[in-house]
Amino acid sequence: MTVKYVLRIFAIFTFIIIAAQVQAVDSALENRVLNLFVIGDSTASNGADCGWGSHLASYFDTNKINIFNRARGGRSSRTFQTEGLWDKVLDEINAADFVLIQFGHNDGGAINDNHRARGSITGLGEQTQEIDNLITKKHEVVHSFGWYMRRFIADTKAKGATPIVLSLTVRNICKNGRVERGSGNYSKWADEIAESQDVAFIDLTRI
Repeated sequence: MTVKYVLRIFAIFTFIIIAAQVQAVDSALENRVLNLFVIGDSTASNGADCGWGSHLASYFDTNKINIFNRARGGRSSRTFQTEGLWDKVLDEINAADFVLIQFGHNDGGAINDNHRARGSITGLGEQTQEIDNLITKKHEVVHSFGWYMRRFIADTKAKGATPIVLSLTVRNICKNGRVERGSGNYSKWADEIAESQDVAFIDLTRI
């Protein structure tokens, strides 16, 4: 199965979800070109232009919807927020827009070290951990993967836009003739978060 084929299937799923939501768009917005934002890590955007988000626009009619890839390599659900990247995206979002949310590959890293300090607390709970961040030199309250994902969803809904949660992208890593299926339980947790928040879910891991 080629990357182009996977992107085409992914775009079809996304289009179906968007078409269903657009049916409910207020008549005052019918003639506005909508926006689709991508937030995530290097699997959606990286320097080698291999991220799927960099090519998604090829599968949509950009006369009707703009595609903005705001993913950033190396980020977790936590650091995408603590670095202010999410706030910048929020400023761009308008009512009836769409946001594709994919995180997890980097959330399993160290919570506090002098290298990246990007990990979130595992799971979906409300537990927290207070740290003096060795990189930012600031005091920080670290939350769970679920907490950060729920914030993405809540903030998107508050803008009148539609969040769509994605599972992890399968990476080009093969062991014993089989492709790996992502980092731990993050794809499963993404599915559970989407269900609990009553938002659409696209299983990129299985696609």
